[in-house]
Amino acid sequence: MRSVNKEPGRVAFDWVVGGIRDIPVFFTKPIRNIKNSESRFVKADLIAALNVAIVLVPQSIAYALIAGLPPHVGIYAAVGSSVVASLWGSSRHLQTGPTNAVSLLVFYTLSDIRDGGYDLVIAAGLLAVLVGVIQVAVGLAHMGVLVNFVSDSVITGFTAGAAILIAVSQLPHLLGVENSGMISIYSILTELGSSSSLVHVPSLLLGIGTLGIMISLLVYRPGVPVAFVGMMVSAIAVVLLRLDEVGVIVLGEMTGDIPSLVKLPLFDLDLIGKLSTGALAVAAIGLVEAISISRAVSAETGQRIDSNQEFVGQGLSNIVSGLFSGYACSGSFTRTVVNKASGGKSSLVGVYVSVMVLFVLLVFGSFAEYLPRTGLACVLLITAWRMVNRVEIWKIIRSSNGDTVIMAVTFLSALLLPLEFAVLAGVIVSFAQYLVQSATPMVWPVVPDNQFRYFVPEEMNSVCPQLGMLAIEGSLYFGAVHHVENAIRINSERHPDQYLLLLRLHLVDKCDVSGIHMLESVVRRYRDKGGDVYIVGARPQVVKIIEDTDFIHYLGKDHLLSRHEAVSYLFHDVINHNICEQYCSVRVFAECQPISKKSADSNHALELGMRHVVVDYCSPDELKDLLENSDNGEGIRVIDVRELEEYKRIHLPDVESTPLQRFLVEMETYDKEGNYCIVCRTGRRSIRCAEVMCKKGFSRVRVLSGGLLNWESSGYQVILEHSR
Repeated sequence: MRSVNKEPGRVAFDWVVGGIRDIPVFFTKPIRNIKNSESRFVKADLIAALNVAIVLVPQSIAYALIAGLPPHVGIYAAVGSSVVASLWGSSRHLQTGPTNAVSLLVFYTLSDIRDGGYDLVIAAGLLAVLVGVIQVAVGLAHMGVLVNFVSDSVITGFTAGAAILIAVSQLPHLLGVENSGMISIYSILTELGSSSSLVHVPSLLLGIGTLGIMISLLVYRPGVPVAFVGMMVSAIAVVLLRLDEVGVIVLGEMTGDIPSLVKLPLFDLDLIGKLSTGALAVAAIGLVEAISISRAVSAETGQRIDSNQEFVGQGLSNIVSGLFSGYACSGSFTRTVVNKASGGKSSLVGVYVSVMVLFVLLVFGSFAEYLPRTGLACVLLITAWRMVNRVEIWKIIRSSNGDTVIMAVTFLSALLLPLEFAVLAGVIVSFAQYLVQSATPMVWPVVPDNQFRYFVPEEMNSVCPQLGMLAIEGSLYFGAVHHVENAIRINSERHPDQYLLLLRLHLVDKCDVSGIHMLESVVRRYRDKGGDVYIVGARPQVVKIIEDTDFIHYLGKDHLLSRHEAVSYLFHDVINHNICEQYCSVRVFAECQPISKKSADSNHALELGMRHVVVDYCSPDELKDLLENSDNGEGIRVIDVRELEEYKRIHLPDVESTPLQRFLVEMETYDKEGNYCIVCRTGRRSIRCAEVMCKKGFSRVRVLSGGLLNWESSGYQVILEHSR
């Protein structure tokens, strides 16, 4: 087992060495994938590949148009990325290629250089290479764990926002109206409003008919590839009705060449600088998409996903796509589900898909001459509708306020900001949520359950008036100590009589120097008030830092308790049994059960429960003045009715100690005309005592408001005679 106490330098060294050692493992993944592909899987894999290719071809063409690129670029991207991601990736079901969200990001990234004289196809290829380099670097550096810190709500919010952008951007093509080419909701709707009289009726009718067919298939035949059918129906309508002759815009013939290596401006620092922000956004959203889809499918299949290997596979697929005239790609949920549902067994499905898509390009590339832009707009409108995961959105809203905020921020950013910044905004908010959660570990008071077997949240259960117990779950590091200390302070204010505190640290995974300083502060505060603090269940790594920082000497080794004996030790050796017997009406711990109240003072105890009189109070300031001006005939007698052990720990100066039970017995010997002020820790026992005195005829009785704690918090002197 790896030690949990390694020095930071050693951990960093092991991380670097491990990263270098695993490089050959990452790049030889195809050998293992091919070996794991058995001959009996070929038939099933070919059937799955055919179904995936039927979905991929129309999507590649449509998504390339979203990216503002020629249709063949989408096909090239599908061919290159599919084979590489399947061989070098970790998931055997994940299908990689052009996706809607990444395509929209590519469009926004390239929009900044459209007027700069750059070839957009070349720039898209360079962008894909940059994205791939980032993703490979993340994988090789074993930083796949970082994707765990990006909430799934980022993807949900981003895709919902992107769906609206895609849908709005396709309205001009559906209506047959020219537009400026910018994907901005406001600008597109404004242009449509000013061009409403220019709607091309044949294009609109073709679009309505295509949409009607596609929606009918979704409702009545949900398993049919509606994108493929929509493209075929609209293309057949163009051929039969000669709609291209009446102004319906078609794509034109698509190149039927095999993808070839292109020369990219890999050292054009100016262009790289303009693409870098977009590359980061595309890399981030692509990785989160791919890993999220892989894990969703692996949850059903049981396959173990290596996120670092998947990052390398996604990165290499983007590099190859960019070098061979494609553009940035990612994992597709739709095509992955088709692969799994069709019975795909091995990673070679992606290779077969690539071959089939290339065959379609070479043989049927000329068919694109009849694909109407309106028909593709219908395909994208249906895609946009299906992008919005309404079930997931509702789950997020119902279950988590934090995730709802992340989703809303990402969604609104996608609509209002440049799209690459929308992704980064969502990622930043995700990290912020993680930091907030890590900085606010759970701290809650606990008590034993009714069977005294487990500890449960305090809530409405009875609590011990002397001993408070707090459980802490999380890390005691510099960002969390303020929250934890504040929670301890609030608990102390809620239970002011509890002068002892037991901290249950078995759920604390680590602690730093700031955490130790916080614990020192808590211990000091309790001891200054005559109490003490004990720690139970600390993990070895936490105990080590307690020892290394010498906090163990300040706390005391006997204050570091084991989980099995903590309560028993505190009950038998620390807790004041007089309070248990004479004042406590609850039996919180199993050790409390044999205790019974003393019968000698039962009549007085009965009287203490009766509240028929109103007592007078004096504040710490008033009592201070009375004590300082005792020579004016107002000589006041201050009586501390706490137990003697409590009095010895801490008390007011110049007061007499008479425990409550003894005072009730001796009360008749006191002068009933005297001037008295009754003091205890918080005022609870003082009030009860004063009530009995008033009923017995004492006319000048007051209670120190808030007790000793209020006196001390007011800054007045206290005497510490004995401290644990």
